[in-house]
Amino acid sequence: MLNERIKELRIARGMSQVELAEKLCVSKQSVSNWENDNIQPSIEMLVKIAHTFSVSTDYLLGEDSRSFLEVSNLTQTQISHIQQIIDDIGHH
Repeated sequence: MLNERIKELRIARGMSQVELAEKLCVSKQSVSNWENDNIQPSIEMLVKIAHTFSVSTDYLLGEDSRSFLEVSNLTQTQISHIQQIIDDIGHH
C-alpha cells in the first residue's frame, strides 16, 4: 500500500523519481526501492514524504483514504472558490 501511494502521488504531481529524490535529499534508488516495495522509508522519511505531498502519514500507510488540500495560507474567498470547483467536479 505505501509503495503504491508514493508512486501514485509522485505521478499525480508530474514528478520523476529523480525529482522526488532531490526534494527529499535521498538517492533515486531509494525512491525506486520504496515504490517497488523492496524497502520501507524510515519514520522520519515517511513524515518528510507526507509533508512533500501534503498528505497524512495515515494516508500514506493506507489507514485513511481521505485526502486533504492545504489551504491555511489562503483567504476565505479563495477557499470558497476552491470548494466551488470541487463541488462542480463532483457533479460530473
